[in-house]
Amino acid sequence: METFRVIPEERHNSLVVAAFRHRGYTIEESCAASRMAAMATRHGNRTHNAIKALHLDHLFGSGNGGCVPGAQIEKVSTRFAAVEVWDAHRKLGQATALEAIETAIALAEKYGSGTVCVDNAFHYLWGGGYVMEAAKRGYIAYTNCTAALTEVVPLGGRFPTLGTNPHSWGLPTTAALGYPVVVDWATSVVAMGRVQQLAREGGALPPNAAVDKNGGPTVDPAQAVALLPFGAHKGYGLSLINELYAAFIGGSTPTLRCRPPVAEEKQTPAFFFQVIHPESMSARRYAQGRTQAENVKRVLEDILGHGNAGCLLPGQIEAKAAARSDENGGLLFTDAEIAALGEIALEVGAPEWSPGDFKMAK
Repeated sequence: METFRVIPEERHNSLVVAAFRHRGYTIEESCAASRMAAMATRHGNRTHNAIKALHLDHLFGSGNGGCVPGAQIEKVSTRFAAVEVWDAHRKLGQATALEAIETAIALAEKYGSGTVCVDNAFHYLWGGGYVMEAAKRGYIAYTNCTAALTEVVPLGGRFPTLGTNPHSWGLPTTAALGYPVVVDWATSVVAMGRVQQLAREGGALPPNAAVDKNGGPTVDPAQAVALLPFGAHKGYGLSLINELYAAFIGGSTPTLRCRPPVAEEKQTPAFFFQVIHPESMSARRYAQGRTQAENVKRVLEDILGHGNAGCLLPGQIEAKAAARSDENGGLLFTDAEIAALGEIALEVGAPEWSPGDFKMAK
């Protein structure tokens, strides 16, 4: 088990807000970024925390013209009442995505299903966080997003033309399990955030996850220049879905995304959000007179029955991480991560953070 230290969430959020404000973002955008970073860390997601968010912003966002602090979302006219299409005008991804999931929820409450398609966006980081919150409120939710860069080699290819392209589903199973089922994954064997984390902490990649500059396999995160899709054709197909969703929305040539400007080209990611109200799906003909909630619980019990009680469900690890964070009264970070946060503190003119400043987690 890794050793963690406890950072009070208020102190974490204050630093993250200050860092985004320092880069020119509005207070609303900075708070959205802080909220999603804290949510990721609380649930044990260490590849999409504040360190990753600010690194991504430095490389491709406000530091490089790929994201416009204070940008306003434009709603594009559509004839479909349950669908909204937006031009984000390169607004910060987390702020845009939080508004998108709330809008999709409102549409689902009214129409049974709600969809929000976002063009010309900046990456929203952890897709699982948005669908998890919707699921906790009783909705079925799905999102996908094209990654900032094309870093994944298609099956049988040599050059990375796909993003890590995550898919995220959230299902309202809290009544049955105590937490929502959340399926959230990059379509590569590992996310690039995981590569960066392992490089920071001296770990090794799993076999057949990445290739070096010569196209050969490597387990050294410092040598990894491109990633491979998980499950061969399966991960490749799922990654391709994101690129095509984006193409239908308005996204352009994948290999130009977040690269040096090309005249008259669009070089930004795209999002897709869909929320379904469970009531709209119900045939109301459940076996043995069960309610919808009772039927969901029965299905889960059957899956985990027959000697399968030790199996994990998607979302269970995140729920356990959140419980551990709550037990410790704060967010859990390694010493290496605290050192990285200390560099962010120096950037905004705050005192440098040191691991010794924080208590050890239980």
